[in-house]
Amino acid sequence: MIRKKQGEIEWLEFELFAEFPNLAHGIFLRHGGVSEGPYHSLNLGGASGDRPERVEENRRRVLRALNVEKWASGKQVHGSEVVWVEDAEQHLGDCDALITDKPNIGLLIKHADCQAAILYDPVRHAVANEHSGWRGNVKNIYQATVQKMEQAFGTRPEDLLVGIAPSLGPDRSEFVHYKVELPEEFWPFQIRPQYFDLWSIARNQFEIAGVLSNHIEIASICTYDNEQDFFSFRREKISGRNGTLVVLK
Repeated sequence: MIRKKQGEIEWLEFELFAEFPNLAHGIFLRHGGVSEGPYHSLNLGGASGDRPERVEENRRRVLRALNVEKWASGKQVHGSEVVWVEDAEQHLGDCDALITDKPNIGLLIKHADCQAAILYDPVRHAVANEHSGWRGNVKNIYQATVQKMEQAFGTRPEDLLVGIAPSLGPDRSEFVHYKVELPEEFWPFQIRPQYFDLWSIARNQFEIAGVLSNHIEIASICTYDNEQDFFSFRREKISGRNGTLVVLK
């Protein structure tokens, strides 16, 4: 991944998207914000318990870093609802995936251990940004998003490029009750008793949906183990949220 910095704001970019100047994106680290305590410092999560005015200022800084004026973000509920964003002013409600082919509307996903995934169709110039914890994997929000892009934009899965942001790594993904929480098709991804490789599960789900293996970039950075850069709900319980932002230019 490519690490960038503007003032005190820092973010990561996927190498997979580097050749596309009409796509701007960033996985923002926890530096350069105004939040305090467990939310220190660039907390982008409005429902985290942080003071709203601080979250608003943090979001302004992130939007400014990518030169984004209009943006959209739904209420993330660990579901599989995919919303087509046609106007930054539209009410989104409960949803964990956003898609658009409209330029200059930033799509923002908040996360702390969960996966954020950007899907870009360079042929149709359409994009998705989605949130998936393990519940999202169980509901297969990734396949739902690919199918929604097919329906909305005529996207072919083999054209899609996918980047999966830093999230909970295999050595930290413990599921004591996995036999009731995870479907049997996930069980082969157990790296040792009760620990699962959610990164590989995500790759497998995208490949089954038709995305080519060499079109998938996984950050392979564990949010739990990298406290300096990332919030982690599993590590801290009271935690801020990192943000992944993408916009078509």
